[in-house]
Amino acid sequence: MHFDLTDLRLFVLTADEGNLTRAAARQHLSLAAASARIKALETQAGLPLLYREARGVRLSPPGEAFLHHARGVLRQTEQLRADLQEYGGGLRGHLRVFANTTAVTDFMPEILPTFLAANPKVNIDLQEKPNAEIARGVLDGRADLGIVAGQVDTLGLQALHFSTDRLVLVAAHNHPLARHATIAFAETLEQDHVGMHHGSTLQNFLAQVTDKLGKPLKLRIQLSSFDAMCRMIGAGVGVGIVPESAARRNQASMQLALIELTDPWSVRERYILVRDQDKLPSYAQALIDTLRGHYQPGVAPLG
Repeated sequence: MHFDLTDLRLFVLTADEGNLTRAAARQHLSLAAASARIKALETQAGLPLLYREARGVRLSPPGEAFLHHARGVLRQTEQLRADLQEYGGGLRGHLRVFANTTAVTDFMPEILPTFLAANPKVNIDLQEKPNAEIARGVLDGRADLGIVAGQVDTLGLQALHFSTDRLVLVAAHNHPLARHATIAFAETLEQDHVGMHHGSTLQNFLAQVTDKLGKPLKLRIQLSSFDAMCRMIGAGVGVGIVPESAARRNQASMQLALIELTDPWSVRERYILVRDQDKLPSYAQALIDTLRGHYQPGVAPLG
């Protein structure tokens, strides 16, 4: 099929408006020119993309598929334009990274300052996404790298291991559960919990676990960072499931007890997802090397 960006923009506008006349006006085309362009698209496709109705138009099933891909092409075109403008200003590289909650709120803020200082002409767009969307984003080109943990469908992407993550139960030092050395997550469900914000990767995962257990999580408050969670837990609001690194960082100052979870899912392998490592630019490989170099293999005991 042969079409230009004007065709794609016109089709997306038509779908959004449900009306070819309004879409033509927004694209600064006459109705006749817009209609001709849409018909040309349908002729090339060999399928009707729109159903014409008395009050406007609606998408046919092939039109729905065409709209999905048209939006993707236009989105990538905008990214290309933005990248080229940055290169024109002297930028050497731009990395888009989709990552889970722990990466975005816990260890990437610690790692990235050193990387950015060493790579002054590289910009990074770090976005928190659910695990499934991280893999899809890398696969369809919306992200250059993905950072995931645990059991994730990698959709055939290359998965590069870089560390092991462990979730622990955190409680105030005087909480009844603080005397436990180990505990099963199910044994904590009678307690008030402090959690991450709605939609976070960790909170979504815990919701799946509680669904399987048939018991709800008694969330008193949801917050946007693990450090904020630890402050609330230390103040006695409730217990919480937190990455061990964040718990240890706040353990002394917040007087926290760290209790090892006996659930197998509490130990999670972390991976960097890429489409093809050999085709990555040098600055993307440098970020991978930085992540891997930051961690030592193995999981330290809780002690």
